Amino acid sequence: MTLEGYRRGSAKRWVIMLATCCGVAGALLVTQSSGVKAASQDKEQPQASLTQSKKQAAEPSTHLLFRNVTIYDGSGQPSVVGSVYIRGGRIIAIGKEIVPEKGATEIEGRGLCICPGFIDLHTHCDYGLTTSQGRANKNYVMQGCTTVVTGNCGSGPTDLAKYFQTLEEGGIGTNVIHLAPHNSIRAAVMGNANRPPSANELQRMEQLVDEAMRQGAWGLSTGLIYNPGIYAQTEEIIALARVAGRHGGLYVSHIRNEGTGLLDALEEAFRIGRESGCRVHISHLKASGKAAWGLSAQAIRLIEAQRRNGLIVTADQYPYTASSTSLRATLVPARYREGTAKEFLARLDDPRIGPQLRADIARELGGWEGARRLQIAHYAARPQWNGQTIAAIAEAEKKEPIEIVLEIERNGGAQIVNFGMNEEDVRLYMRQSWVATASDGGVQIPGSGVPHPRSYGTFPRKIGYYALQEKLLPVEQAIRSATGLPADILQLSERGYLKPGFWADVVVFDPQTFRDTATFDRPHQYPTGVRWVLVNGWITVREGVYQEDVRGGRVLRWRKPS
Repeated sequence: MTLEGYRRGSAKRWVIMLATCCGVAGALLVTQSSGVKAASQDKEQPQASLTQSKKQAAEPSTHLLFRNVTIYDGSGQPSVVGSVYIRGGRIIAIGKEIVPEKGATEIEGRGLCICPGFIDLHTHCDYGLTTSQGRANKNYVMQGCTTVVTGNCGSGPTDLAKYFQTLEEGGIGTNVIHLAPHNSIRAAVMGNANRPPSANELQRMEQLVDEAMRQGAWGLSTGLIYNPGIYAQTEEIIALARVAGRHGGLYVSHIRNEGTGLLDALEEAFRIGRESGCRVHISHLKASGKAAWGLSAQAIRLIEAQRRNGLIVTADQYPYTASSTSLRATLVPARYREGTAKEFLARLDDPRIGPQLRADIARELGGWEGARRLQIAHYAARPQWNGQTIAAIAEAEKKEPIEIVLEIERNGGAQIVNFGMNEEDVRLYMRQSWVATASDGGVQIPGSGVPHPRSYGTFPRKIGYYALQEKLLPVEQAIRSATGLPADILQLSERGYLKPGFWADVVVFDPQTFRDTATFDRPHQYPTGVRWVLVNGWITVREGVYQEDVRGGRVLRWRKPS
């Protein structure tokens, strides 16, 4: 939309001067009769077909000028102090001296920072966003997150038309980007089978990936420690990634091993990228398990060698030393997880298989030491165990840890938090220019569960704690890892940067107080220091107060660049 559109019905001429700032140079003179557009504001995103929720108007009435704010534009360049002018759904101007049009609300921003809205490349918000309580995605908005990527780890909706329609009809608090999920596609075609696909089954999976890409998926995701993707051979994944590659899509992978087999798992991802033609993105890069500590340096060298040789490889990371997934995926070897839940329970009771299964689980658990590293996040059968380690539960129940594990598995399983990483590995990955920040979390409604705090605190922890407080990396780099870098990885235009004409996905925070407050014992706590959040110009946080029922998010559909 042009400034002329904003000024319809007004007889007065207004002038906006855009001074050199944040890489934007020159002066822009706009009058009602001039016909000059403000920095290509009516340019549509070539890759994203945007549809606004039917529950609110397509264009917000926002008209704000933030003065004297410290501007981080998402590029990784040092900050400058200036003004940012927003009207409707767009950033209109950035500069030293901006004269707004009549009716603008001017916000004194001295001492505050302004930056693009955070883009979370790796979430599991998929189904939470379809619920009445979860649509607002409050735990992400309150971090300053304005866009989330779903379909990660190979899991999520496969009927994108239906999924997107559900999101758009109900309204969403953040923008949503979706990946075609390999595990869910394989399960739809083959169930939970431990074998290669037949020619017909592979063709059907290829068709489902193609359909997803045509409906707006941004690439293919895999979760190669989860069922049934764990049973897929590399050749199967290459074939499906080729389909995504023909559409210009990305290959995103929870790789096959994040422990002592990390380097081999990375090599598999590189091969898939080379043979499919896809850009490669490694999800939640880590070195998991004590035996793997220190492998981060070798992993970085491997990735950088591929980048030098022309393969586009990037990664994301959450700034914590604990991961979170199901207890079964953590401790039960893949060969026992084939088939249905009923078949798994039958294996536990089988006189021949059962003892070996128990022994293998016990080995993976690692006795009392391993049990102290595993904390229950959510166990429906006995919610009083939520927040306790398996070791603490075993002590209270006067049982061995393996007995607690088997009891949980017999009663529906549990989500756990695994304290398996080393702080030095986390810090080393964090400093890499090609590592984005992503939560691996999901929509959370405060309740009885004790989930990983990353769903509430990822972005303020990276920027507030590690950059502003610990000074581990420059603030501008930490902000880029959550804004311009993920936008570049996705090839997402008109977002991820503060530029005139870009969508007004914007965060304003107080650097003195922008910190995560969610902990492993008390995760349901929103961060401090977020003053304003705008999603497509819709004000979702105003002067630190969350605005109920404001759902400014959009579904962003991939379209291959022409």
